[in-house]
Amino acid sequence: MTELLKVVGLTREYPGVRANDDVSFSIGTGEVHALLGENGAGKSTLVKMIYGLEKPDAGTMQLHGSSYAPQNPQAARAAGVAMVFQHFSLFEALNVAENVALGMENPPKMRELAASIREVSENYGLPLDPDRIVGDLSAGERQRVEIIRCLLQDPKLLIMDEPTSVLTPQEVEILFKTLRKLQSEGTSILYISHKLEEIRALCDGATILRLGKVVGECDPKVTTARSMAEMMVGQTLHVPSREGGETGNVLLEVKGLDFAPANPFGTKLKNVSLTLRAGEVLGIGGVAGNGQDELLSVLSGEARTGKGAVMFEGQDVSHLGPNARRKIGILAAPEERLGHAAAPNMSLTENAALTATIRKKLSKNNFLNWKKTEDFAREIIKAFDVRTPGPGSAARSLSGGNLQKFVIGREVLQEPKILVVNQPTWGVDASAAADIRQALLDLAARGAGLVVISQDLDELMEISDHFAALNEGTLTAPRPAKGLTVDEIGLMMGGAHDMEVAEL
Repeated sequence: MTELLKVVGLTREYPGVRANDDVSFSIGTGEVHALLGENGAGKSTLVKMIYGLEKPDAGTMQLHGSSYAPQNPQAARAAGVAMVFQHFSLFEALNVAENVALGMENPPKMRELAASIREVSENYGLPLDPDRIVGDLSAGERQRVEIIRCLLQDPKLLIMDEPTSVLTPQEVEILFKTLRKLQSEGTSILYISHKLEEIRALCDGATILRLGKVVGECDPKVTTARSMAEMMVGQTLHVPSREGGETGNVLLEVKGLDFAPANPFGTKLKNVSLTLRAGEVLGIGGVAGNGQDELLSVLSGEARTGKGAVMFEGQDVSHLGPNARRKIGILAAPEERLGHAAAPNMSLTENAALTATIRKKLSKNNFLNWKKTEDFAREIIKAFDVRTPGPGSAARSLSGGNLQKFVIGREVLQEPKILVVNQPTWGVDASAAADIRQALLDLAARGAGLVVISQDLDELMEISDHFAALNEGTLTAPRPAKGLTVDEIGLMMGGAHDMEVAEL
């Protein structure tokens, strides 16, 4: 296998942290190469340098045997390097072709571009209508837009950052077929994912980072997921466990809830009903965009129900807003951590105050006690191993996984009676994910009721007592999670609302 990209001694420093420290590795032509590491290991900084978004302080790169030092993403694309980011950069009000054109230096006429999109998308098994409005697309279809935009550039190296975090198992298989076709045509792929079984199924080699340094390489096809995870964290991997598991009185009851979101691209909730007991974990699965955000907003009090009722300990709380619900013990952690769960430019101390002022009694006479608030932020950082210089750091300065740990820790440490959380371990490494799941299980063991909304089915099966699925705003009847098969879960996610629930 000939060498496509060679990275030698790349180093990148920021104030207070060395994100990459003398990193060296190579990718062969037509190789699918994994980049592994826990949150804050330096993966994102490394691929940003390869893609021209960041400049290294030291080290060199070679592409096709020649010096490669892109000054910006345009230079990287011109050299044959493309990247699909974890967070989509699409305009919902524009159609597919218009979004693709925005990512091109010299887009052709719209009619020619639409024809190219149809041709390339069909050729790679990712059918896409160039005239569809992006706001009407599922998460999987939106990812196709990003991929097709890259493929139209005929890349020699395609970088993919957490590409399956919002996909169903069926969509993952379609994506893998596309990537294998690209590989057969000689395209190299640098693949970042925390889903290690996917790495084992897809990748030819892997480079493992820890604290900014390369700590090992392996062949994923012959290395177990557990071994790779332990190489990433440098210690034995913790397996979440739960004591007891007994449930108590009904804490939360939702009856016949209808909700029409203000967002024109949102999903209407239709006749949603559920019951949650003390000590119970109710897992809710589904493809992204089927009402998950809307359900969390209604349960948290951010949005008011159009019809139906939200009952807490037998009392109707439908009229209560977020702060009033927090006061009585109903807390929530939304999926969008940067912008919704946390204010990007605020410090971690300030972000701790945003949701914890009431339950942690951080203010007196409407004045915030900054010392007490900073102490709480430090408590979160320590308890959830948040990698940051300190509580004064801005939320946006943290890696996605570390910010996720902070957000979840902030809610868990307030000892809620009910916690509603959407995508609790999205973009989080295996070790941190295990710690977060353990924290959720421990919270349930202390008598809290949890609604865990996630697209990670393995996660839901690991921690849930009961499982339900959202499909186009309708919630299936919950079923005991133990013993559920993949086929049964697939039917529920596909909208089989009339499945037998006799075992409940």
